[in-house]
Amino acid sequence: MLSPTADTLRLVLHLLAASIWVGGQVVLGGLVPSLRRVHPEATKVAARAFARVAWPAFAVVVVTGLWSLAEVDLAGASSGYQVTMFIKIALAMGSGAAAAVHAMGRTRLVLALGGALGLLGAVGALALGVLLGTGT
Repeated sequence: MLSPTADTLRLVLHLLAASIWVGGQVVLGGLVPSLRRVHPEATKVAARAFARVAWPAFAVVVVTGLWSLAEVDLAGASSGYQVTMFIKIALAMGSGAAAAVHAMGRTRLVLALGGALGLLGAVGALALGVLLGTGT
């Protein structure tokens, strides 16, 4: 059997936290219409409950992402890798910023835009993370 290393721990924590951040947004987005029909206030309750899990997960994504970045010889990497990494980081940070706007939003437009842009940024960062991990 292979032995786990600090790299294994870092990657597992990063992927678990990213799964919570991205997957939770998808699940909550799918639940909102049903919750709104059953009881309009249930949407806010569910969103607050999700936030208690999602924001710590986002913090873990940031910390493990910085840890991973410290392990990469970015200066020695190809320009394609560097650009992809920069865009991934920008999308991840944009996802967090948009989710924060969504969390503070008071109008349906701000809630919708913040949520949609947050999810798009998260999915984009996830896809680029896979691309970076596969080296293709």
